[in-house]
Amino acid sequence: MIAARDIVIIGVLAAGAVATWYLARSHQEEAAEAASVDAGQRGYYLKAARILGTGPDGTLLYEIEAEHAEQQAEDDIAFTNVRVIYSPQSDVPWVVNADSAVIRRDAQRVLLRGHVMAISEVDGNDTEIRTQYLELDPENYLAETNERVQIRIGARSLTATGMLASLRDNRVELKSNVSGKFAP
Repeated sequence: MIAARDIVIIGVLAAGAVATWYLARSHQEEAAEAASVDAGQRGYYLKAARILGTGPDGTLLYEIEAEHAEQQAEDDIAFTNVRVIYSPQSDVPWVVNADSAVIRRDAQRVLLRGHVMAISEVDGNDTEIRTQYLELDPENYLAETNERVQIRIGARSLTATGMLASLRDNRVELKSNVSGKFAP
């Protein structure tokens, strides 16, 4: 025979099992709902991305190539292993490479970070600009930084803090702390 005490113990255990099942189920529903919200907020993700920048008349001005591109919060786009190439029609002989970049939804600039290198070859003369951070306005052909920058033109080299470059005009304005090395 089952004693009253055993019935009470079985009843308490059954109630505990039902309560545990109910709590676990409601927690799984909350986790699934949170995961679906996070997935909806993450946006898109691209491998081997290629973004085309066009002028007001629709002509190709530049291309942004990246190993990965991902839409971030507030519609920013983050890129890794980035390369910015101007179209032959734009007559801008510069190629810009960086470890990463961000394009903000509300800005016209590409914010490049990590081993940023801009390279140009005009009339057999290589020009190379290196820095850790560069803001590129590709539609206006401008590159600017307030960080340390190193510029190499053939065997000559300059370092400075800060720079504004007009890529279309091949003109560079150094801001401060300029020092250089010129070999004959």
